[in-house]
Amino acid sequence: MMSYAQWGNALYSGKKSYGIIKNRRIPLTVGAILMAISVIGIAIFGLNPSIEFTGGAEFVVTNTVKNPPQQPAYNAVKAAGLNEQTKVAQMGTNGLRVQTSQQPNDVELKIQQELAKAYHVDIKKVSKTSIGPSWGASVSKQALVGLLVFMGMIAVLLMAYFRTWTMSFSALFALLHDFLITLGVFAYTHIEITPATIIGLLTILGYSLYDTVVVFDKIRENTRDMFNQSRSKYNELANLSINQTMVRSINTSITGILPVSAILFLGAALLGTSTLLDISMPLFIGMIVGTFSSIFIATPMLTLIRGRSQAIKDHNAKVDKARAAAVESGAATLKEDGTFQEITPAVVAAPMVPGHHKGQASQPKRKKNKK
Repeated sequence: MMSYAQWGNALYSGKKSYGIIKNRRIPLTVGAILMAISVIGIAIFGLNPSIEFTGGAEFVVTNTVKNPPQQPAYNAVKAAGLNEQTKVAQMGTNGLRVQTSQQPNDVELKIQQELAKAYHVDIKKVSKTSIGPSWGASVSKQALVGLLVFMGMIAVLLMAYFRTWTMSFSALFALLHDFLITLGVFAYTHIEITPATIIGLLTILGYSLYDTVVVFDKIRENTRDMFNQSRSKYNELANLSINQTMVRSINTSITGILPVSAILFLGAALLGTSTLLDISMPLFIGMIVGTFSSIFIATPMLTLIRGRSQAIKDHNAKVDKARAAAVESGAATLKEDGTFQEITPAVVAAPMVPGHHKGQASQPKRKKNKK
């Protein structure tokens, strides 16, 4: 059994390979199903925006007993004359946050008094914050503008960097995949979305994009002189690129997910369920989904689009013709799975291309020194 380092070297050299592009319909279908489920969840259950987006009043009770019960907060709000749905969440180990809609000053004061009475604390320990609906609408608008500007700039930068719209479109499709699935988790769990959540979403989109760009850059490197050879097809070189960057993607994901997991799970266990959940949850979900999309969504989508171009079709036909000639001459064989394999690789003086391992027989022989 090979070690992790040996496995990574085997993937980079091409000795070991996973047929991700060959079986691209499976991950693309899975991704499409997850996106559809997320859209359905958002449409049915909706999202749970915080008062920063909707406007309202927030009361924070501090210095109560450890892990205070939430039911007295609901009773206090009802005793103040409100019969609406109230949001109550634990803050730290001895605090509570209560959110209601916008109320007159006298009603808010009554809620403060009832909360102080319910938890046996001084009224000074019950802080109040009011956010008007106009300010909340402004925050919502700015969040949407920020997301659209982010997507637009990414599209322009990718087209300028790779000089092709196909990579730009594939990367944006992968970002949409990550965005919808992350929002879908928030819809089904009904976790509150705050401005910190938007920051987390933009962060994971940037993280996912970085991972995708690394794969695309490797594809560009491996396909730079593709049309000058008749050895490999575009899909095969794209699949090689994914395998060569797979270990790097896994390592980056692990190093990113571990600290976020500590914030999410340890923070929830030690500081309360709502503490840092609004930013750690999108980071945790997004990093996992982003790693999946950079490997199984972005590049398969790219090959699906590029495979329709006439230049790629002509090149694939040239490779098939060269392989047929090699098989007919006995220089190569075709395995049952359709894999092309050279029997006696030719010795060439040109530098080896990563992934095209020709075996020890084709390596230059070292001359013995004359005594």
